[in-house]
Amino acid sequence: MYVTNKTLVLASASPRRRELLSLTGIAFTVLPSPAEEPAPDMGETPAAYAARMARLKAAAMATDHPEAVVLGADSIVAVGDIILGKPEDAAHARRMLTLLSGRTHQVVTGCALFGLGPDPEVFTVSTDVTMAEIPEAAIAAYVATGEPMDKAGAYAIQGGAAAFVTSICGSYTNVVGLPLAEVLARLRQAGAVATGV
Repeated sequence: MYVTNKTLVLASASPRRRELLSLTGIAFTVLPSPAEEPAPDMGETPAAYAARMARLKAAAMATDHPEAVVLGADSIVAVGDIILGKPEDAAHARRMLTLLSGRTHQVVTGCALFGLGPDPEVFTVSTDVTMAEIPEAAIAAYVATGEPMDKAGAYAIQGGAAAFVTSICGSYTNVVGLPLAEVLARLRQAGAVATGV
């Protein structure tokens, strides 16, 4: 669907982001960022934290690839101002899912694009996700599958947790890990990609 006019680097080890970006037909290279992911600063909002993490990830690769457009992204789950990253262990995953049960939360993805202009373009996309009341036994069974362990908020909407979600308001691909439409709009606006024939 799209062709690249500049080399595009995805600075992420996430297979979900790779799969999503592949759907566009854009040619890109995956070079996982070595950047550390520090904890949120005191009082830092979910959007500010997601944006800072995305910028750190992209910046770590942009220095070595000045000729390329480098895309970094980071997704978090937030309940109000409470930021949920990836669970530390199974008990932590169960606590996260119990917190999300029966309420609406936000999935916020920060995106950073280096190489489109003199300054990096950093933005966030937020999606509201509402979950049903999840029985404790269902939470325990889901955690036992291992799927939650490397996911922000301890769930994958495209996986077993799909059965827990009653509605979403906003970008579905954002919840999976990368707001495709918003990323593509910025790449097209800068002339980094164009519609294919």
